Amino acid sequence: MLKEALFGTHQDFTTGSIGRAITLLAIPMILEMVMESLFGVVDVFFVSRLGADAISTVGLTESLLTLVFGVAMGLSIATTAFVARRIGEKDREGAAIGAVQSIAAGIVVSIIVGIAGYLYAPHLLHLMGAGPAVVSVGSRYTRIMLTGSVVIFLLFLINAIFRGAGDAALAMRALWLANAINIVLDPCLINGWLFFPHLGVSGAAVATTTGRGIGVLFQIYSLLGGKSRLTITRRQIRLNFEVLRRLVRVSITGIVQFLVVTASWVALVRIVSNFGSQAVAGYTIAVRMIVFTILPSWGLSNAAATLVGQNLGAGKPQRAETSVYRAAWYNCAFLAAVSLVFIFTPVPLVVFFTSDPEIAAVCVSCLRIFSYCYASYAWGMVLVQAFNGAGDTLTPTLMNFFAFWVVQLPVAWFLAFHTSMGVRGAFSAVPIADLSLTALAIIMFRQGKWKLQKI
Repeated sequence: MLKEALFGTHQDFTTGSIGRAITLLAIPMILEMVMESLFGVVDVFFVSRLGADAISTVGLTESLLTLVFGVAMGLSIATTAFVARRIGEKDREGAAIGAVQSIAAGIVVSIIVGIAGYLYAPHLLHLMGAGPAVVSVGSRYTRIMLTGSVVIFLLFLINAIFRGAGDAALAMRALWLANAINIVLDPCLINGWLFFPHLGVSGAAVATTTGRGIGVLFQIYSLLGGKSRLTITRRQIRLNFEVLRRLVRVSITGIVQFLVVTASWVALVRIVSNFGSQAVAGYTIAVRMIVFTILPSWGLSNAAATLVGQNLGAGKPQRAETSVYRAAWYNCAFLAAVSLVFIFTPVPLVVFFTSDPEIAAVCVSCLRIFSYCYASYAWGMVLVQAFNGAGDTLTPTLMNFFAFWVVQLPVAWFLAFHTSMGVRGAFSAVPIADLSLTALAIIMFRQGKWKLQKI
């Protein structure tokens, strides 16, 4: 089964063992998410040798990029739900047409983002609270990352197509390739090794964008060359405004959903930046490490979304519900184990990334505080993605708004600036918000309205 999960499967996920279906989807999806998080970990690992200003550049730019990721993931939600539903209905023609509309929408949005990033990169860094030194060091890095956002959109969207079709192994391989290129190019371009130019922190942006771009070329080759479970033919490459309208309708609330989350994290970084570059640097490293563990859980959550979409398409809502609960228990066990590591042994992990005692102290504190809610948040992650897999993007949007804007940010502001906790107060608001999200998700999921969603 492990070999089948890694090299691709022809399993019909609307029949047979649910545990087997989750495993075949989740293993490559987990590895895919690990590869996605590895971009940031690799960048921080090499950039951390350049000092606090360079690390802050990466952290603040990544906070800006979370807005881009939010739009890309919102489009991806609709794409996965649409493709999965059509696959469950055995309508491969409809799935392919929907995939084309999704890619077209992603290209248009990325062009807008790229132009804005190229023109306003220094202003955006300043808006994020960067000082003159960080703006001077990091403007070029930020400009490259935002201008190259087209590869971020396409990488997300085409992998969403693969996941919706149940071709998780192919999505995983695309990110393996992209990361391999990034790992090789990062130190070469940052440090000027071999025949490569010495670009400093900007080299990390060039390496990451190049790696993602090569991954996108592999995805397109697989889609058009008949190498995936869903193949796009020349006659299907056209605009279908009815399908595009349906995708956009679901995407809008999907985009708002992730913008609500990501904008709240941008605001949290803005609060942390009031405590100096060391605080931002420590927070940046901690978040990289946390993302590295959380994104595998997104793999399990995405597996649940695919199973929900395909089984609703096949007229099997009870099987969809059972799949969600099974995936949630698996995720809970995994994140509980991770939380124990971060709570009791964070120091050996942190010193791998930084030797600065002040940065390390902030990082250790952040890891421990965030980890307190891991086991419960595991349920929230899966349930939110289950709503998305059904095409119900409005419900998790409202839940995220409550958890992150009504709870997290006011609590973070109060604890950071009106108590003696300082930056630890900002961190403490995160587990409180996550617990509120999980409680809401359980209540809404049990009501069962998601089973009636059309897409």
